[in-house]
Amino acid sequence: MLLEDKVVLVSGGTAGVGAAVARAAARAGASVAVTGRRREPGEKVAAELRELGAAALYRPCDVADPAQVRAAVDSVVAEFGRVDGLVNAAGLTDRGSLVDTTPELFDRQIAINLKGPFFAMQAVVRDMLRRGAPGSIVNIGSEAANGGAPVLAPYVAAKAGLAGLTRNAAHAHRFDRIRINQLNIGWTDTEGEDLTQRRFHGAGDDWRERAAQRLPAGRLADPDEIAEMVVLLLSDRSGVVTGSVLDWDQAVIGAHD
Repeated sequence: MLLEDKVVLVSGGTAGVGAAVARAAARAGASVAVTGRRREPGEKVAAELRELGAAALYRPCDVADPAQVRAAVDSVVAEFGRVDGLVNAAGLTDRGSLVDTTPELFDRQIAINLKGPFFAMQAVVRDMLRRGAPGSIVNIGSEAANGGAPVLAPYVAAKAGLAGLTRNAAHAHRFDRIRINQLNIGWTDTEGEDLTQRRFHGAGDDWRERAAQRLPAGRLADPDEIAEMVVLLLSDRSGVVTGSVLDWDQAVIGAHD
């Protein structure tokens, strides 16, 4: 029970990696709040968490809007009294290269993948400072932050910015005992990735099998595996580690044949 008696807020907790993190946190003993734009899946995840024995709630929130982010955090604090752990899992992976990305797509990528986490961290850290309490934050990044594919230009810009923000915030609040780390995940089998492959790459029903043939492990990453790592980073079991940006992938960054 690594998160027993903790309150954990998961942005983007209504599907994919975020939902997997919410379930893992509930199994680890936490009370869990999930946010997301879609009410129906959000309420469904919250109900699943309650079936696991956790106190749980869903709050609607578009992380691109700082006012909604602040309101969601305030609502969770009002309900549970505090936030001990934050996971920024909401994300956008719409494709765009350097030459074809529109200003609108660029702004949307930054708003969801960088501005959203910034103001979620701000609201949660303010609560922690007000209470003089320690805390732990995990930002879900991407191995694309190390360079990425040409079709991910604005996404890479946002996730690389998130890595810098993670280090900056961790340094700023290290003596407040607020630990902030980032997990850069690789290609993962989620509902969102399925939609992305079909929408942007014309993928058919066999895209997972075709992708697996190109990967060392013979499969994509599993959200539940990632969730277990996030729970560890949220918990006291990860010790004093802060300001770390960890690559969680089956590719070795910087290596080549």
